[in-house]
Amino acid sequence: MDHKEFIRQLGKAGLTQVEFANLLCMHPATLSSYRKKERVPDHAAVIASLVGEMADHGLEFRHVFERIGIQRNKPRGMGFDSQSERG
Repeated sequence: MDHKEFIRQLGKAGLTQVEFANLLCMHPATLSSYRKKERVPDHAAVIASLVGEMADHGLEFRHVFERIGIQRNKPRGMGFDSQSERG
């Protein structure tokens, strides 16, 4: 899915990129970086399409994300704890 279609699907669901990122406990910068790429990753495309379809059919989807209890990933590139690297 290209970025334009991704944004269209989010719009159908009444979501901005920031709101979508918050639902998935992602950093909003991750989503905005998709604009620079040719395609949105498949997992984000599938989720955006599903929430867009649900909204088209009048189905509320936000409670599903809350029920799952998605946890935010630790930021990458933060380095390693120097103590744990020593044997």
